Amino acid sequence: MTASRSLVAFRRMAEPALGVVLVILVLLSLCIGVYPVAPGTVARILLALVFPGAGPEIPSWSEAEQVTVQVIRLPRIMLALSAGMGLGMSGAALQGMMRNPLVGPDLVGVSPGAACGGVLAILFDWPPAAIVTCAFAGGVLALILASGLARLAKNGGVLALILAGVIVGAFFSAVHGLVQYLADPETKLPSMVYWLMGSFADANQRKVVILGVPLIVGGSLLLLLRWRINLLSLGDLDAASLGIPVERLRWLIIVLVSLIVSAQVSVSGIVGWVGMIVPHFARMLVGPDHRRLVPASALLGAGFLLIMDDLARSIANQEIPIGLLTAAIGTPIFAILFWKSQAKGWTHE
Repeated sequence: MTASRSLVAFRRMAEPALGVVLVILVLLSLCIGVYPVAPGTVARILLALVFPGAGPEIPSWSEAEQVTVQVIRLPRIMLALSAGMGLGMSGAALQGMMRNPLVGPDLVGVSPGAACGGVLAILFDWPPAAIVTCAFAGGVLALILASGLARLAKNGGVLALILAGVIVGAFFSAVHGLVQYLADPETKLPSMVYWLMGSFADANQRKVVILGVPLIVGGSLLLLLRWRINLLSLGDLDAASLGIPVERLRWLIIVLVSLIVSAQVSVSGIVGWVGMIVPHFARMLVGPDHRRLVPASALLGAGFLLIMDDLARSIANQEIPIGLLTAAIGTPIFAILFWKSQAKGWTHE
């Protein structure tokens, strides 16, 4: 009984602790980089931004420090946080809906479909709003095709959806590969290739808004639906017997996940594996209850992606695309999860 109470207390404190750690990571991320800024200076700049009239008339920091913190690093950090939150909660929602921890936006075709739509928009020089729209349409179309293929299987189930997602993802990857082949090698191809690798280097306030609006809308609805995701994780028959419209709820979650992931892809390219591995670690901290799991995955995803972005811009003289780092870390973790699920079976404990 004592151990059970300790576990409950630990899980209750996990989310506030993640929030505190995330605030610390944000402050540290504002300090580190090619041009380091002292923590005290960062704190004073942030206070001056929040309370414009409270600071001294003559600031104690240089203009270069002001530009570094406010113009360069702050939008980038906000974009990384938003992307991590969106991918984390999207992965948790998909895994709960499909009752499998090996599912993520990458494996069901959403990310390749969104990337294909975004690359097509870049090819035709369409504005940023059109890039988001095309990425969203590509992500939804990919997930619809994957679901349709999965239903053709006799046994169906999660494995069929994953295999269908791999097929659909390969098709969309071939399409955007053809688009790259047709693109101008001097003007458009380099930007397409770098964009597909994933990066927050070109972060600005406009991109923060482009990702922030779908994240607020889609993320808020996922948070409101998280107790129903608990019922979906029981199985279709049990959920339906409890009065849950299973098909409508499943498609609503799919649309919300597609909205968030497509918006993320449109502003920062493909950042893979976050939506698959982050919910697993969040589940270890707070348990399988999606009322805690979804917000914990959002906080953990934000922190994880922020750390990855700090490494991408600081461990080498030239910035490393963040998609390469998340893939390098995510693939061995996915292999371990696959071995665990096959060798021991997945439990909700």
